[in-house]
Amino acid sequence: MQLKNFMEDLVWQRLDEVLAGHRNVCKCEKCRYDVVALALNFLPPRYVVTSQGETFTRVKSLEQQFNVDILTAISHAVQIVSSRPHHEPK
Repeated sequence: MQLKNFMEDLVWQRLDEVLAGHRNVCKCEKCRYDVVALALNFLPPRYVVTSQGETFTRVKSLEQQFNVDILTAISHAVQIVSSRPHHEPK
C-alpha cells in the first residue's frame, strides 16, 4: 500500500500550462518546486490509498471548478514566487 496526495500529481500536470502564460517568470527547478509547494498549500489535499480512491479523484478532477481551483492556486503561487524568488536574479 502507498499513501499518495493525488493533488500533487494534478498540480505538476498543469504547471507548464500556467507557466507558459507567464513569460517573465523564472522557470528554474527551484522556482518550479516553490510554485508547486505553495500551490499545494492553497489546495485541499486529496489523499488516496486504493486504486478506487484514485479513480474517484480522477473523475472529480474532470469537474470544471476543480480545474479552475488548481489553475488559480498555481497562478497565485507563480505571482508570489516570482515576486520573492529564493535565488539570486539571473
